[in-house]
Amino acid sequence: MTSSEASPSFRLAYVPGVTPTKWVRIWNERLPDIPLNLIAVPAAEAFELLRGGGADAGFVRLPVDRTDLAAIPLYTETTVVVVPKDHLVTAVDEVAAEDLADEIVLHPLDETLDWGHRPGRPANERPATTADAIELVAAGVGLLVVPQSLARLHHRKDLTYRPLTDAPASRVALSWLQEETTDLVEDFIGIVRGRTVNSTRGRSQAPAPAQPKAKRPEAGGARRKPAAGKAGGKPAGKSPRSGSGGAKSARRGKPRRRS
Repeated sequence: MTSSEASPSFRLAYVPGVTPTKWVRIWNERLPDIPLNLIAVPAAEAFELLRGGGADAGFVRLPVDRTDLAAIPLYTETTVVVVPKDHLVTAVDEVAAEDLADEIVLHPLDETLDWGHRPGRPANERPATTADAIELVAAGVGLLVVPQSLARLHHRKDLTYRPLTDAPASRVALSWLQEETTDLVEDFIGIVRGRTVNSTRGRSQAPAPAQPKAKRPEAGGARRKPAAGKAGGKPAGKSPRSGSGGAKSARRGKPRRRS
């Protein structure tokens, strides 16, 4: 079988913290004959993967360079600070950045938040990855600020997290190469946007033409129009027995002669 004859498939990339399960399930229900292949990719490498043709579309974190990439923002994540379970931060429901002023806050090289001014005191070295930073938090080296999905992804029994109120937020988007907006990409966009299977957008099936409505019969069947001069189907005027009114139906015979 040549490459041109190979069965089509859809390659979907996703960065750490994104869970594409819901959209994959809908794809498999609507397009069961076209396999969807998932590709896990580090956030920093996602855009180059799309540009290089390694995936048809991907769930990425904003911002996106829209010079050559298209993007549909999907949702904004809560930012949290990850701490040991016995840390003082656990005594409150949420934390402000100024509350971390005296803490060592780790900033890994694969950080996904766009900081204007990072909170806390910097560590001597930046961890290579978020996973490495989580290990350092567990060792009591410092704290870590990440999107909530990453805190869940790297969950440990000895760690917990609290929302950080005045931190930048991470936004997740669906992105793809603009010049490669294929039919399959349009199909997946429809799924992400929540379009129904009969939507007129993309390649979705058009609704069946409306059938002409049958003429509704009158209740009780058709009724004959009463003849002129009659009401309710009875002759108008008085009965022949009244001595006046309609013409008599027959003439009387001659009286017999007496013998």
